[in-house]
Amino acid sequence: METTETKVRYSDKELEEFRVVIEQKIDKAKKDLDLLKSAYMNDGNNGTDDTSPTFKAFEEGSETMSKEANTALAIRQEKFIRDLKNALVRIENKTYGICRVTGKLINKERLKLVPHATLSIEAKNMQS
Repeated sequence: METTETKVRYSDKELEEFRVVIEQKIDKAKKDLDLLKSAYMNDGNNGTDDTSPTFKAFEEGSETMSKEANTALAIRQEKFIRDLKNALVRIENKTYGICRVTGKLINKERLKLVPHATLSIEAKNMQS
């Protein structure tokens, strides 16, 4: 039964539940990153060497845009993985789920949706 005093951190059992969720997200994120990298590394030659010059120029421009988009997505994915790994460190330190601005516990539902969150909704709202 929960007492009226404010919890200062999540229990070891709760932290372990978050660890499982985060590790699953890291695995999925790594697979997604591998797909992005393989798409980026693909030379993009789709057998269109004999097409008209106009179409070829359009295709090359599209290919460049696609590589830039894939690179941007890969960078974002790498940051996401790094943020998730940092969350695992906070679990080890038993500081996971504590807002770095207010010092209060971040809502469990928020952490389930954004497991690498370091700010409570209250703190996020103060920023805007």
